[in-house]
Amino acid sequence: MKILAKNTPQPHSKSGLSVVLSTLSRKPWIWAWLAALATYLATLLVVSSGGAGALLYAAFTFASFAVIVGVGQMFVVTLGPGNVDLSIPASMTLAGTLALKFMATDGALILPGLLIALGVGLACGLFNFLLIMLLRIPPIIATLSSSFLFQSLAIWSNRGLRIKPPPLLADFATGGTFGIPNIALVALLVSIVAWIVLEKAIAGRWISATGQNSRAARLSGVPVNAVRFSVYVGCAGLAGLTGFMLASFSGGANLNMGTEYLLMSIAVVVIGGSSIAGGNSNVPGIWAAALFMFLMVSMLNSYGLGAGARLILTGVIIVSVVVLANKKGYRI
Repeated sequence: MKILAKNTPQPHSKSGLSVVLSTLSRKPWIWAWLAALATYLATLLVVSSGGAGALLYAAFTFASFAVIVGVGQMFVVTLGPGNVDLSIPASMTLAGTLALKFMATDGALILPGLLIALGVGLACGLFNFLLIMLLRIPPIIATLSSSFLFQSLAIWSNRGLRIKPPPLLADFATGGTFGIPNIALVALLVSIVAWIVLEKAIAGRWISATGQNSRAARLSGVPVNAVRFSVYVGCAGLAGLTGFMLASFSGGANLNMGTEYLLMSIAVVVIGGSSIAGGNSNVPGIWAAALFMFLMVSMLNSYGLGAGARLILTGVIIVSVVVLANKKGYRI
């Protein structure tokens, strides 16, 4: 029998770096981060060197809105197949419109205006849940139907006017702290809370269990209906927050302010690596996908390509990510 010396290297030992790289390569969200980096570098090829910092600042600013609504959509998608909230754009519009109309440019009413936006979002989520649970309407149909109602209420309350935010609120929404956009700080706070819920709280395990197998989750004692209620209400609440911040950032609430976030809220979830079959989700991927989506638009614009090319490329990317995830059997 041979006895190996203590200092004899093992033939199949791996370095710490290789282990880390191997682990990261199995995380689907890492590819979204690499894609965002590659797109950022490709865009820099056609902009001046001084625009690198400005591009990054703009990317984090505009991506933050997609992150907030994407986190809410992520929780809904985690509930399992068929679960998606199509009322996010209308909820954003209604919340932003009613909040800014209440404040009427009065800086002293910013906090009550925020509470109104959140309250409107929560009410929209409650309405969606009632349609799904009491009337047994599939989530896609229920949220699509409710979006028409929410949008109609926004039109009735707005009456075609562009409602401006208080100057103090507009300055906060468009400003930054220590070189970081304030909107990004808000999105980061939302992301941290979402990560804690998913990774550290029992509620996160209940959401994942419901998405993986709702019947088994119910038999094991998970309050499935309460989980669905909290997820749909929370998603709409985040839509209300996004509508409030977006209206403040863009200089006023308008009836089309949430339109692009229907596709965006779903795209960042899929591209970010969350399982479309439910039961698995992640927060880092939402940030990566949101940055990638904005940088892709910037890159296409820099190279002279229009909105049509952007939509085609977005669709191709989403389909490719779904096919790749199904082949690889990725799990977060």
